[in-house]
Amino acid sequence: MTLELPCAEEINYWKTSRTGADAWLEKTVKLIEDFGGQVLEEYYGTDRTSGRSAYKLVFRLGSDTFDLVWPVLPSKTNDTAAAKRQAATMIYHRVKANLLHAKIFGARAAFFEFLLLPDGRTAAQASNDELVKALPGRLAQTNPLLVEGEIIDGQDIR
Repeated sequence: MTLELPCAEEINYWKTSRTGADAWLEKTVKLIEDFGGQVLEEYYGTDRTSGRSAYKLVFRLGSDTFDLVWPVLPSKTNDTAAAKRQAATMIYHRVKANLLHAKIFGARAAFFEFLLLPDGRTAAQASNDELVKALPGRLAQTNPLLVEGEIIDGQDIR
């Protein structure tokens, strides 16, 4: 299923900054590192078939890995540089807000939709049934209160 994206000009941060996209991404990496995290991968890519493009950050906070993919919105005026700057600005503000949330509730709660599951998908990409199957094992890896062999909701924790 392809998500229908709004035009960049209709969304916040359209041409509100002269700071380049790379500078916004570096600021985002610094936020993650200052929080004690580690950025493992950083990409910008374009699907040549659809013309869509996106930024991707893969980072680790504590024992969890997160995979954040953020689209560069299509521009009515074909101003790709402004659309890329807008996307990078949104990534920065999203990560900054989520890190504040993480200080209170923990990184997993703050970035749950981006939590990388063992099969390479994020929590947001998995169906509810798949999450129910994947998470007990994932949680047991990082939660000392869950012990291998323990039964939770009829499921053996492995």
